[in-house]
Amino acid sequence: MTELPKIELHHHLEGAAPPALIRDMARARNLDISRIFDADGGYVTGDFLQFLDTYEAASSALRTPEDYARLTSAVLEETAAEGVIYLETFLAPDFCGGCDLSAWVEHLEAIREAAERAEGQGILLRANVTCIRHFGPDRAREAALCAAETAGDFVVGFGMAGDERRGRPRDFAYAFDMAREAGLGLTVHAGEWSGPASVREALADLRVDRIGHGVRAIEDPGLVDHLVEAGTVLEICPGSNVALGLYPSLAAHPVERLRRAGVKLTVSTDDPPFFHTTMRREYARLAEIFGWEDSDFAAMNRVALDSAFCDAETRAKLKTRLEAADV
Repeated sequence: MTELPKIELHHHLEGAAPPALIRDMARARNLDISRIFDADGGYVTGDFLQFLDTYEAASSALRTPEDYARLTSAVLEETAAEGVIYLETFLAPDFCGGCDLSAWVEHLEAIREAAERAEGQGILLRANVTCIRHFGPDRAREAALCAAETAGDFVVGFGMAGDERRGRPRDFAYAFDMAREAGLGLTVHAGEWSGPASVREALADLRVDRIGHGVRAIEDPGLVDHLVEAGTVLEICPGSNVALGLYPSLAAHPVERLRRAGVKLTVSTDDPPFFHTTMRREYARLAEIFGWEDSDFAAMNRVALDSAFCDAETRAKLKTRLEAADV
């Protein structure tokens, strides 16, 4: 099952940066971020708030469009090697140009050009522009403007990451309305560090198409029923949830209970080097702990394909590749 073609929908570009790449960029700028690396050269994560601090410190080493082109090339090479044929990655204008529209466009073009060069490796990249929740609603509007102004065949979605315990979903409704009017697909991190009520609020106030994580919906049987009835897709990242201590082990993770309840879900890596995971490892561990078989992973990838924010032409190409692997 680890060799199946894979579709990944929940992934942060900066969060996939190889630690060695970030160390090199920091060294070239005399930027001391040594505190974010452990003795083995990996990232220090700890709890969720320490992870956010490490993530933002690592991102501070990325400053130019050329840096993001280099990052994109490195990430896509590693991701393609995992059998991923389609990747939606979160891009935050806050990190890519400081939410300045002209700077954002320059960064985005560099990322897109690197993605086009990587297509020869068999992987397609699309971008979901992302605001950072703990940066506040005003900043979210600036990110949404960047998303709306560059919406198209490459920028296909809009979402919100960051500390979901800060603010309420309705505080960010204006930003999501801007993105919706631009024709972008919508997703939001919820139901991870806040309980099932955060999922209900995100669905009601932001009217999103997908939920990032959403695993704590399992604590509310009525919400689980609603997710099934509405066909809402959860972007689940089991390795991330376990690494950050949300669940003590994969065996305790609710991914299998949600799947058996009929909730539509996908599996992703979130920030792979931070959580010492890969897409092959996610698949292997789900097979080991829950007994998932090739047919289960194939069905999950069909859900991912149907809920991807890409255009119809891209979806048709991906469907052909998935179907070829099913033969």
